[in-house]
Amino acid sequence: MKKQDIIFWFIKVLLDFLIVLVSFFIAKKLRLLWDFIPWIHLKIQTINNDILFKYSLFAAFILIFIYSIHSLYKIKVVNSKIKEFLNIILYWFYAFLLFSVLVYLWKWFIFNVEIPRLIIIYAFFIWIILIIIQRILLNNLQYYLIKKWFFSKTNLIIITNKDDIEIKHILDDIKKAWIYNLIWYSNSKKIKNSKIKFLTFENLSRKIKNRKIDELIYIDSDYDKQSLYDIWELTRIFAVRYRYLTNSFDVTKTNTSLSLINEIPVIELKNTSLSGWNLVWKRIFDIFASLLWIIIFSPILLIVYLLIKIDNFKAPAIFKNKRIWKWSKEFDLYKFRYMKWEHCTKDSYNVSDEEKKKALDFEKELIKEKSKRNWPLYKIENDPRKTKIWNIIEKFSIDELPQFFNVLYWDMSLVWPRPHQPREVDKYLMWHKRLLTIKPWITWMAQVNWRDDNSFEKEANLDIYYIENWSILLDLKIILKTFTSIFSRIKK
Repeated sequence: MKKQDIIFWFIKVLLDFLIVLVSFFIAKKLRLLWDFIPWIHLKIQTINNDILFKYSLFAAFILIFIYSIHSLYKIKVVNSKIKEFLNIILYWFYAFLLFSVLVYLWKWFIFNVEIPRLIIIYAFFIWIILIIIQRILLNNLQYYLIKKWFFSKTNLIIITNKDDIEIKHILDDIKKAWIYNLIWYSNSKKIKNSKIKFLTFENLSRKIKNRKIDELIYIDSDYDKQSLYDIWELTRIFAVRYRYLTNSFDVTKTNTSLSLINEIPVIELKNTSLSGWNLVWKRIFDIFASLLWIIIFSPILLIVYLLIKIDNFKAPAIFKNKRIWKWSKEFDLYKFRYMKWEHCTKDSYNVSDEEKKKALDFEKELIKEKSKRNWPLYKIENDPRKTKIWNIIEKFSIDELPQFFNVLYWDMSLVWPRPHQPREVDKYLMWHKRLLTIKPWITWMAQVNWRDDNSFEKEANLDIYYIENWSILLDLKIILKTFTSIFSRIKK
């Protein structure tokens, strides 16, 4: 346990306590100004500051108690920040209910003066907003101090028998997650051409016992089963976080079920938990979310549509691109056209085979000469086919906005794996076809995890992880990270 974790734990608890106290007094001031109920003017009710302080103190203790028993004050938090914020909101609501019930049950027994209901409601909304802002600021401050080495980073060791080149993508990802200090690797024998310091089994055990390691990640090794078990036991005894790198099969599944074949217990590994009511709720969310975004972005949709038509009035502004849907069915994906019409591959349009072939041959030539991504995906640098407003459309991901209509028609979902073109799918290996077992995306795992830097293999593994481990929380996390990804590109 690091000193910085204890410091931030103390600051977090103290600030939450103070925020609750202050919220009641801000709520009182707001209540004197306005009741926030349109066309209805309620009689203004207030309360003495001394009595209000007792109520706020009681509420603060309730909040700290509920957050504590639900592990929101762990000294070292290793859960998703999105999950943490959702739990903050959920248990804030529990605190609101408990406070309201106890205050009116104990009326005249403990509290001699009734607190106005609107002050309670205002106070609770003020405090949840302030607590979320406080957590965001504290998290960013802690990350900044770790990044700048004012606080110590997490000492990380990997267990691997691969050389640096074989696990380059893993090492690069660890560096990008700048909270880690990768200092050792361990294996039964030393690896040639590795720049990371080597630890024998004995030295690794000693480092764990001496608490020189915060976290261990298992990739692969030449250790026997007993040695690996001993390492795992040591990490549990000495509170070292143990994680392992999974592949698409041995990942710990959330979508498993236990049943019996007569008297034999068996575990079923389901393809995805997206079935039954989960699918219904996801569809309802997609409908309302796509309608909302269409309304919000309608001015941008209209402006971009007109700009593209001005560039070439005869060509369509919204381009239909043939993509592969669930179970290898085809559908037309809508995008703003950012290429010159003569160079567009027109699989979804009634044009001559010669015209289609000409555009496709030019694309193949460009892929061969300028693509910065490998099979079966491509990304052409300095694409000569682009229109005048290409850069604006690409930088702000505006070309994808018409896909909200695909979501509305149920060709796609807001979050799911990426849909590929038929000529890309033709190059799939058998295991890649797992990507076609559910509907495609607007945003997806690889979109928010290193985007164009991913190889196809890595992108496919991310999508398969999503299929096997879907949850509403994972969808929310991807959607929020999508906005972060777009904003980071805008800043460049």
